Amino acid sequence: MRVLVALGGNAMTSADGDASPESQRRAIGRAAVHLADLIEAGHELVVAHGNGPQVGNIMRKNELASAELPPVSLDWCGAQTQGTIGFTIVSRIEKELNSRGIAKSVVALVTRTVVDPDDPAFEDPVKPIGSYQPRGYAAAMEDLGQTWKDFGSRGWRRVVASPKPVQILETPTIEFLANSGAVVVAAGGGGIPVIADDKGFNGVSAVIDKDLSAAQLALSVKADRLIIATDVPCAVAGFGTSEAHDITTVTSAELRRLKDTGTFASGSMGPKVDAVLNYVDSGGPMGVIAALDNLPEAVAGKSGTVVTPSGRGLTPDGGSTTGADRVRAAADRNSARPDRA
Repeated sequence: MRVLVALGGNAMTSADGDASPESQRRAIGRAAVHLADLIEAGHELVVAHGNGPQVGNIMRKNELASAELPPVSLDWCGAQTQGTIGFTIVSRIEKELNSRGIAKSVVALVTRTVVDPDDPAFEDPVKPIGSYQPRGYAAAMEDLGQTWKDFGSRGWRRVVASPKPVQILETPTIEFLANSGAVVVAAGGGGIPVIADDKGFNGVSAVIDKDLSAAQLALSVKADRLIIATDVPCAVAGFGTSEAHDITTVTSAELRRLKDTGTFASGSMGPKVDAVLNYVDSGGPMGVIAALDNLPEAVAGKSGTVVTPSGRGLTPDGGSTTGADRVRAAADRNSARPDRA
């Protein structure tokens, strides 16, 4: 089974939010144990990841050093995080696999994501990035063309555009590597946002939601599962109210009805719900929002918020029931892949 796991940027820091290099290495090392469990179980693995704390730190370093060094654009910052986080994930997965006697290529790929230049997000920047600052600092940055938002007692924070992903340019290479038996780390931070011109692609100052890009990539590489790994066991309806309840096994239609009530916060669970809905409603067999510690159970449909296409149930082994056309397609795809024993 081909599984795409999306790791959150905050899952790659310590529990208290410390994003020091050593804290990131430790957190990614813990995640690598669970990822290696999937590989050892025989699954093909593609890993996407967030970069929220990391790209914010790079932007802050840019600001502090601006009097001495020219700052770099947001797309460059995203590319830098793909390199550092991808390198660290690759190294930690390799170490975990080596400790288990498993020989497997693990690669990280710098990935670009095409966005629409007419996406309304460019006219309404809402994605917070970087650290909280006092009003005077925010005003000075606004004079340089940035957009900042007041977050009350916490201070002011820069906000940037977050357009929807349209296409992940490196998909053919990612699929080729996965078909060749490699573990692939890709679409870091949602991918480097680019727009097309008559000669190619240019980076733009924006960030892309990594869960939405993960759903796009899962569909593009024909993943059998999309797992949104987070730090909570499952999605919760009515979070923070007396009517709060866990959402476990649900169809996409049922989850969409819940979403339409506004029960999922736009800054936390909302994008994860959107991602699994996009994946399942576009033909994906099963999307799951689950705790990182429960990855094997999530893949089996036995942990987390398990979302299946409307009109389909779960088979006894946790898979989604499918029509003959999907069964034939899966068989054809598997027969075209080299042995991965």
